[in-house]
Amino acid sequence: MRWLPLSVILLWACSLYSASADNGGVKKMKVQFATGPLLKFQICVSCGYKRVFEEYTQVLYQRYPDIRIEGENYLPLPIYRHIASFLSMFKLLLIGVIIVGKDPFALFGMQAPGLWVWSQENKIYACMMVFFFSNMIENQCMSTGAFEITLNDVPVWSKLESGHLPSMQQLVQILENEMKMNVHMDTLPHHRS
Repeated sequence: MRWLPLSVILLWACSLYSASADNGGVKKMKVQFATGPLLKFQICVSCGYKRVFEEYTQVLYQRYPDIRIEGENYLPLPIYRHIASFLSMFKLLLIGVIIVGKDPFALFGMQAPGLWVWSQENKIYACMMVFFFSNMIENQCMSTGAFEITLNDVPVWSKLESGHLPSMQQLVQILENEMKMNVHMDTLPHHRS
């Protein structure tokens, strides 16, 4: 009975370590090294926006050959990353307990619930249910739905604010306007105060 609190603390510590040890979960996708303006995409990779990013990058590279394009995963709040990491570890622990067949409720002097009895009679199905249900919750915690675009660190599009992805025409128009404004600002005389 003494090992249960220790194992829960160890599981919690491992989940915190794994949530912070992977460099924050940032996945960088550098597409081109050029000397022009930097167009940066922060996207929700788990939402399937990587393909959209790659398509946009290909078209933008053809239209603006000197532009630098970078992409990275838009991270969820740290609490959600920690919850997902904890669930990942807990899932493995629960599957292990189901496979071993040791009744954890007997350690507390409790009668095993019907769900536990069913899981012992149907170990394969129970393990699959735990695995898929936990993965569903983990994915929900890690999904942000973000597709954020900045040009030289100035935000030009936010899916989180607008609620939708920009069309290619919208993105090209926004970039044209921003680049014209930047060229116009560079040609103005600089006044000293």
